[in-house]
Amino acid sequence: MSRTAVLSESEWARIEPMMPSSSGRPGRPFQDHRRVMEGIIYRYRAGIPWRDLPETFGPWQTVWKRHRRFSGDGTWNSILARLLSEADAVGKIDWEVSVDSTVNRAHQHATNLPRTTGALSNYTNLLEEPPEHAIDRSRGGLTTKIHQLCDGNMRPLVVLLGTGQGGDSPLFPEVMASLSVDRIGPGRARTRPDRVLADKAYSAKAHRAMLRKRNIQVVIPERSDQVGNRKRRGRNGGRPVGLDKEAYKRRNVIERSFNTLKQWRGLATRYDKLALTYRGEAVLSAIVVWLHELGDTP
Repeated sequence: MSRTAVLSESEWARIEPMMPSSSGRPGRPFQDHRRVMEGIIYRYRAGIPWRDLPETFGPWQTVWKRHRRFSGDGTWNSILARLLSEADAVGKIDWEVSVDSTVNRAHQHATNLPRTTGALSNYTNLLEEPPEHAIDRSRGGLTTKIHQLCDGNMRPLVVLLGTGQGGDSPLFPEVMASLSVDRIGPGRARTRPDRVLADKAYSAKAHRAMLRKRNIQVVIPERSDQVGNRKRRGRNGGRPVGLDKEAYKRRNVIERSFNTLKQWRGLATRYDKLALTYRGEAVLSAIVVWLHELGDTP
């Protein structure tokens, strides 16, 4: 098989009806959607500059502009949402979910745009560019965090960005609020998983209360400082936090999901100046994962 082969015939047949049919300008319909989409995937998979994209994918400017447009107008988001609905309809989503983040180093070519310094805001408006471009200085240099929530089979359900030095816990409510899988047919979207697995970074009284209020089982261990503080307060400190240790062993699916994501070199190292396009490719990576999972399922 050619190294430039990206999508199978069945995968493209599934996704083709979801692609925009018009560019929004009279007389300028979109063309060669498959070739352009495969060019975008190839570029991030190989981690090469846009100008070095093989000619088989057409002009690199077209490929870049299409990706920039689809990242900013919500096309990638809507395609992923549709694939999740199809997967849920055939029972392919495991609703025991895990959440975590991974830090990715920003290449020097990604850091030469003006940005707000010292910003700790998280990239939660998915169609606007944040002032700091989701880049900030952490112990590893200029970095970006990909916050992700995956199902019990390590397949992405939610993808958000944050600055490299931003904490995981502050973004947890936004990650949970972004989980919404529409039904195919009547019925409200599913927003409540059966169980949430996370490490100690997400251990907070407010998070536990939020999940329990929604009847979601919490599998998050207590931090040692929280245990010590509770014990110092005696009977006023409340009962110890219970932990399903067998369920917690399955939290590694989120780490394995990140391992899969970072097989794409353009995601393992951030070369994109814009947070919009960098997150857009992380979403496109999730789209490819679900296309492979759905396969020939009608």
